[in-house]
Amino acid sequence: MKKQKLLERIARALEASIPDAPKSVDWRCHYAAVWQVDKGQGYLTPILADSPVTLDDLVGIETQRQRVESNTRQFLNHFPANNVLMWGARGTGKSSLVRALLHHYADQGLRLIQVDREDLILMPSILVLLADQPYRFIIYCDDLSFEEDDVSYKRLKSALDGALSRTPDNVLLYATSNRRHLIPEAASDNLKTEWVDGELHPGDAIEEKISLSDRFGEWIGFYPFDQPTFLRAAEHWVAALAKRYSISLPWSEAVSLEAIRFAQSRGVRNGRVAQQFANYWVGQQLLKRENERC
Repeated sequence: MKKQKLLERIARALEASIPDAPKSVDWRCHYAAVWQVDKGQGYLTPILADSPVTLDDLVGIETQRQRVESNTRQFLNHFPANNVLMWGARGTGKSSLVRALLHHYADQGLRLIQVDREDLILMPSILVLLADQPYRFIIYCDDLSFEEDDVSYKRLKSALDGALSRTPDNVLLYATSNRRHLIPEAASDNLKTEWVDGELHPGDAIEEKISLSDRFGEWIGFYPFDQPTFLRAAEHWVAALAKRYSISLPWSEAVSLEAIRFAQSRGVRNGRVAQQFANYWVGQQLLKRENERC
């Protein structure tokens, strides 16, 4: 009797450890999802991806936006298109650009799936869920990078080369990173570069590090803003916020100086700081007007 009760408890424990069958995503209603792993099983969970940032809001990165948008339009039109690596300085609009693409092209069949770096090696499992769908999917990995002693990039390289080369034509990979080659590069890597028959051949360390980023057909760099570009972005965001709150806030030299001081206090000029300045400045003006009414 005791043995039977023990077996029943073990059976209940095993049953509880088995994850529930995940529900399939209705892509007619949901435009975005995240790939999650629970108890060793991966599944897609729909999320709300209603970004307030539009493509027109991405002031200062027009060239980069045009390249990514052109590649995405090729993809949506069933033309040849590349995986995209957007690399460069923080706060310059890399992630915002991906969200704005979904906002703009969702009605044309674009769908977005966010996958964490460590889960990209499960790409084949994700592709099985997408292969027969009538939509066009961007698998998106934000802040993709690896440390010097992290060997997981080799597994990802294998997954990209082995899985993405056979992906269905309705799937692309877009990734953002602060590093051009995704892995730290040292000056010592160049010491083994050599000339062979008049040609420059990189050393094995360099070849190994750039082989992962080579899996992306589009490398697009994002850089810190110069002062005129920063002020142009700040003016755009101030005007957008003023319109939202139905107030008039003309741009002036005094506001420009405030924006410059704000950026100097942050030690960087980029689109994120421009938007943060607009939040600060417009909020201050709204607060003054509220106090004047009291």
